[in-house]
Amino acid sequence: MTSLMGNQSRGETIGYSFSEPTSANVKQHSFYPYTDNGGSTLGITGSDFAILAGDTRSTSGYNINSRMVPKVFRIGGDDETGEGAQVLLSVVGFAADGNALKEKLDTMVKMYKYKHGKPMSVSACAQRLSTILYEKRFFPYYVHAILAGLDEEGVGALYSYDPVGSYEREQCRAAGAASSLIMPFLDNQVNFKNQYIPGSGAGHALEAVKAEPLPKDTVKQLVRDAFTSAVERHIEVGDGLQMMIITKEGIEEVFIPLKQD
Repeated sequence: MTSLMGNQSRGETIGYSFSEPTSANVKQHSFYPYTDNGGSTLGITGSDFAILAGDTRSTSGYNINSRMVPKVFRIGGDDETGEGAQVLLSVVGFAADGNALKEKLDTMVKMYKYKHGKPMSVSACAQRLSTILYEKRFFPYYVHAILAGLDEEGVGALYSYDPVGSYEREQCRAAGAASSLIMPFLDNQVNFKNQYIPGSGAGHALEAVKAEPLPKDTVKQLVRDAFTSAVERHIEVGDGLQMMIITKEGIEEVFIPLKQD
């Protein structure tokens, strides 16, 4: 013990941990390639249609990068006009990742049509998008994606995703910066959560209102109301509302002005 303790002054102990503090300056290096460009999207389905909508503001912190950055895209259509597309995709979060994801899915849907001579169904496209996201799970696309179209029976179909590919079919879904403001509104007006029929029972025995598909005009007004309310409370949402409605006749695109402050 004498040789072991020979270089130690009285009262000091020997440490054998590699994490012992030193007098040298310690520098920590990190790499974080993501950013959040703000904005919000939402989707609602009906008995024979589906609507995807998003605002057009792009932000970085408190800065507005652009007031016209669409977040809803046609998938599998003509390169210039988008004609012939039967699927819609909305992406919100990191804009560069959103564009990369949109381009990859669009290419795969076009390749499918070229190889098989028929368009890809919305359910197959939903599964393919899940696979694309899962393949990047260790360095994921920093986006919240929503896919919409008409299923084999002509009924509106809506699929929402997390960044690594988990997805489910829903009647409505909001994503992005103002999703916490919009989703409760959709739960109330579309899913009829915690709504009961007056006079249908006594006390807690009231009969719940059954959620049923809403008419297209009603849904379009709900979308406008949702974004009109969101821009009053969230600085990363605003400028314009892009709304795409897909039916068996095709895709209709509408732009509506929103607050710019």
